[in-house]
Amino acid sequence: MAEQNFSNHSKLVPVFHFYVLPALVLNLGWSFHLLRASAFSSGGWIGVIVAAALLLGFLSARTFALTVQDRVVRLEERLRLAALLPVDLQPRVGEFTLEQLVALRFASDAELPALARKVLDDQINDRKAIKQMVKTWRPDYLRA
Repeated sequence: MAEQNFSNHSKLVPVFHFYVLPALVLNLGWSFHLLRASAFSSGGWIGVIVAAALLLGFLSARTFALTVQDRVVRLEERLRLAALLPVDLQPRVGEFTLEQLVALRFASDAELPALARKVLDDQINDRKAIKQMVKTWRPDYLRA
């Protein structure tokens, strides 16, 4: 596995992103075509409703998994911050937003205290901006 960094850290799930999602979008488009071809019959409408439900169901399942991942990251990073931050910053652990915690997880233990202080003091909330500030990347290969 290649060393993870900012430019290659996003995760694509080939079965989902390159097969399931396109197939469901194509199915929805085909269902609209059949609806029009059937002169907007009730069967055509049912096909569109089912195709839309399938697409939304799979997108919702993906969103649920990413939300659970973010909750676990939030817990893990709060514990990590409590262990690594200097005494003066420890009372501020509760001030971190989910966006900040998710981005800070990529910072190495050595650079985390300084970066955490900067993120809080400058109120930086953009995940991408925080990740780009990381100098020594701490990879996360177990992502949803």
